[in-house]
Amino acid sequence: MSTPAKFLQAFAQAIATVLLYREGHPARERAIDLTDEMMRQLLEKTPQLHFTFLPDEVVFGSDPVRELGDWPWSQRFGNAGIQRLEFDPDVSREDLEDFLDEVAARLTLAAVNSAELRQMRGSRIRFGQVGLHLEDTVIEVPDDQTEEGPSVDFTLTEEADTVRWLHEQLQRQEELHIGEAEALVRSLTVAMHGDREMLIPLLRLREYDEYTTTHALNVAVLAMAFTEFLGLSPKDVRAFGIAGLLHDIGKVRVPREILLKPGLLTEEERRIINSHPAEGAKIIFETEEQLELAAVVAYEHHIMIDGGGYPVMRFRRDCHYASRIIHVCDVYDALRTKRPYRDAWEATRVLAYIEERAGSEFDPTIAPAFIRMMQQWESRVARVTESGEVIGREGLPHPAPKAESA
Repeated sequence: MSTPAKFLQAFAQAIATVLLYREGHPARERAIDLTDEMMRQLLEKTPQLHFTFLPDEVVFGSDPVRELGDWPWSQRFGNAGIQRLEFDPDVSREDLEDFLDEVAARLTLAAVNSAELRQMRGSRIRFGQVGLHLEDTVIEVPDDQTEEGPSVDFTLTEEADTVRWLHEQLQRQEELHIGEAEALVRSLTVAMHGDREMLIPLLRLREYDEYTTTHALNVAVLAMAFTEFLGLSPKDVRAFGIAGLLHDIGKVRVPREILLKPGLLTEEERRIINSHPAEGAKIIFETEEQLELAAVVAYEHHIMIDGGGYPVMRFRRDCHYASRIIHVCDVYDALRTKRPYRDAWEATRVLAYIEERAGSEFDPTIAPAFIRMMQQWESRVARVTESGEVIGREGLPHPAPKAESA
């Protein structure tokens, strides 16, 4: 068993022991001593300890702790408001003991007021339920939800910077860093589930040359929200998040002057643009064989149900279910985004287009399900800046109207 796994097992055992024995009891002291010892061993290798607890996975830094794939304590920590946990290098045994007491109190719903919580919390141990950057205090979720939907208590600056970095590395002919992509999707998972209701944060385009970054993140978020709406497992949801994040990765092989061209493309320029699905699949396969789903999606996400789109297959066949899901997410965000050659469509117009094209461009079962999600979760869909400022919400009607002419 790895050292992070051993530490968490000792940490959980110490919480259980703290619940059973009073301060000073030998069993309690031994459990805390063992946890402290394991913590010191980790800190010798890693200056700052950072854990993320997801429903079916525990992450240490950016690496999954595979021995704890379905660890029951992950759910318990989440219920106690601990989705992310950090230990500073100078954390003391006293900090650890105080924090164990606090977690035990939260798990048993003990009557502890906020002043006592702040007094108990060690300043060198931070935890939180919301956001991508931990604070010294827990972000409290109000009992009542406003009509505007869940609030945004995080930024997506680091995530956007990571996508830009991934693209820059590939443009320099360096390899695709899958570990960074997986860590980014885990961060999005935490951000989307920080509030009592899931938030669907869609980045607003800052400048035209930021489209590939913004679009990649938005399609990942939409794909994760949609697959969760469809009832897929958390692990599958994250796999779709990776596929959404990388679906357009082949565009790093397309010259920027073609990507950003405001007018009509020449036949040769169109051929180059249409090569990006095959280039994307090639990049992913060359990097990581286990990302077969993402590679298939990268290749197929522009192919329509009726066989239209690109690349043109020599022998017609049905596209993968994942490709059909990413296709509708891809089109929704693309049409909602202002481009050099057209204004952004309103959300109602995009959904009407998807409804009208179900059975020809879009899968006839996936399209209505996507529309239903966007209508049922409309208050959760927010247009945000990288700094977390909410620009607006989709505000969709029920049901979507018929499409206007494009």
